[in-house]
Amino acid sequence: MDKGNFSGSAQITDEGIKKHFKSYESIQAIYEIVWNGLDAKANNVDIKVIYNPLGGLDHVTILDDGEGIDIDNIEDKFGKFNESSKRHDDDKHGSHGKGRLAFHKLGDVAVWYTRRGQRHVKITIRSDEIKKYKGSDIAEAEQHVLLKAYDAGTCVELHNCSNRNLPENDDLADSLGTEFGWFLALNSTKKIRLNGKEIKTPEHDINEANFEIDGYKFAAKIIRWNEKPSSEKSYNYLIHKDFRTVRKELSKFNNKFKFYITTFVFSRWVDNYIPDILELDQRAIDQRKIYNKLMYHLQDLQREVHKTFLRNYVDNEINKYDEKGYFPSYKNLDHKYAEWRKNNTKSVLRDIYIADPIIFNRLNERQAKILIRLLDAVLVSNENNSLFDVLDGVLDLDEENISLLANQLEKVTFENIVSTIETLQKREAAVSKIKEIMANRYDEVLETPDLQKIIESNTWLFGPQYTILGAEEDDFTSIAKKLRDSIRGIDDITDSDIEEGSKLEGARKQVDLFLARKMATYNFANEPVYKCVVLEIKRPSVSLNKKHLHQLDEYAEIIAKHTAFSSNRMNFELILVGRKISKDDHQIKSRLGNLKHSGEYGLVSDGDDRIKCYVKDWFTIFDEFELSNKYLLENLNTRLEDFSDQPTGEMVEDLQLKTA
Repeated sequence: MDKGNFSGSAQITDEGIKKHFKSYESIQAIYEIVWNGLDAKANNVDIKVIYNPLGGLDHVTILDDGEGIDIDNIEDKFGKFNESSKRHDDDKHGSHGKGRLAFHKLGDVAVWYTRRGQRHVKITIRSDEIKKYKGSDIAEAEQHVLLKAYDAGTCVELHNCSNRNLPENDDLADSLGTEFGWFLALNSTKKIRLNGKEIKTPEHDINEANFEIDGYKFAAKIIRWNEKPSSEKSYNYLIHKDFRTVRKELSKFNNKFKFYITTFVFSRWVDNYIPDILELDQRAIDQRKIYNKLMYHLQDLQREVHKTFLRNYVDNEINKYDEKGYFPSYKNLDHKYAEWRKNNTKSVLRDIYIADPIIFNRLNERQAKILIRLLDAVLVSNENNSLFDVLDGVLDLDEENISLLANQLEKVTFENIVSTIETLQKREAAVSKIKEIMANRYDEVLETPDLQKIIESNTWLFGPQYTILGAEEDDFTSIAKKLRDSIRGIDDITDSDIEEGSKLEGARKQVDLFLARKMATYNFANEPVYKCVVLEIKRPSVSLNKKHLHQLDEYAEIIAKHTAFSSNRMNFELILVGRKISKDDHQIKSRLGNLKHSGEYGLVSDGDDRIKCYVKDWFTIFDEFELSNKYLLENLNTRLEDFSDQPTGEMVEDLQLKTA
């Protein structure tokens, strides 16, 4: 093109151009101009954002020290839109002739000052006639002041930028780092500055690998970003020794949860790679074989990086769940068992999370807490196989993750067996100690808190459904205790109540124990209800008789009539426990016999659908435990210690530890 004035027009309408940029934000206009400078082999790009005295955006200047615009081929740069001037320009972000026109998202007028060799040129485009460009050669003295120090380069000025939604400086710097970080990480000699401050590469880690394919040595650099680059997908780049992109291909690890990578490959083989070689050429066949092997090897490397990232990410998320209290408190469990149980739940949760991370990412705090606690409950049940069936049906698992999850659940099943044996042995020892106290030392344990804590730590004695009763709920316990204390003569003791061999005076020094708990559960119809358990344990010197039975009936009647307990969603179990049932009593034994068909030992009243009453004595409770676990206990052949010489205080401390 001759020197002087020149002009031209893009091969598309103004409306067509602006429609193409409809989804662009104002900041992307800066991105495109910066990329144009980097595509022109610039080592330095300086961005200046200038504000007016009122704080509004005035204009933007973007300077690069690249090759400058090739005015002799201006039609290739300014006369084409969305088509490449060259094939295989994979390293050219602006090669499709459209990026320069994104300026209208930020300013009304764009002016390009460029210098290439001895030629100085100015080109102007207005947003109201965006398809047209006008240019002219200018004298060196008329060149933009910022370009005068360079032998080549381009300076773009965007004017009339007011009322544009451009981020503040710090946010703008972060956005530029996200957009160009991968490029800056690869090209350490390249610099981008915003208002004089260098743009830093976003947080990342680098994994490097050296390997050999068919006698050729390769070096791969996999950069994993903490945040997704704003426009750059995960690509594999073949990089020439002069840092030119020979070929790029989308990684197979796009769309992975929070996993963003850019992979660069260097090799003498890459330096000699020929993109345009004919497919039938023998060299093309050999080249394709190595290329395919290279891509498969990169997949393996990236898979390991992904596994490491996901394990670390999930571990951090699970630790956050723990800190936020998503896991059960286990405060009523033995410390070692509680620790194992939480770690067990974490282990399975980790495998499920790794198998399909999006599931947990979509849960709010309440949903995550419910799911974790349900998982915790299932893992100590006998439903592990069912859990795997559910997960296999819901999660989108590949063969590798199915195998991993199945192996983990199998491991959990084995650990549950070991834990069950350990728990059973602990319970057998606890029964022996409580039996020793109830048979021979009940008069030595007079402190109510001591006995109460023993009962609270071993609620499983009264049946498997009472294995874990929730923490004390003040309002419920307070009301239940007041109603209990309102029963006439509830704490009175007469000679007829005293067991043979006991003294009335000694019995009066002891007190009855009272526990009340309310916990959320489900009834037989799988409806959510509150299960309310009230436990009344008579002092060991008292034999249970009809008076106590009538008091239990009266208590049930009071509860049924009380407003606070009138909800149909509240089910009550009232349990009366004594050291023995009086040998002279007839009514308790008669009630037990009449309701034996229910299959619920100790049931003496079930007339109300919401309220059931039970009477149990300690020695039958001990026998029930031994009979229900007879087979396992006999096969374990546990050698119990002789507790007869153990000090009572030490025995009490042991029993106050949760046995699960």
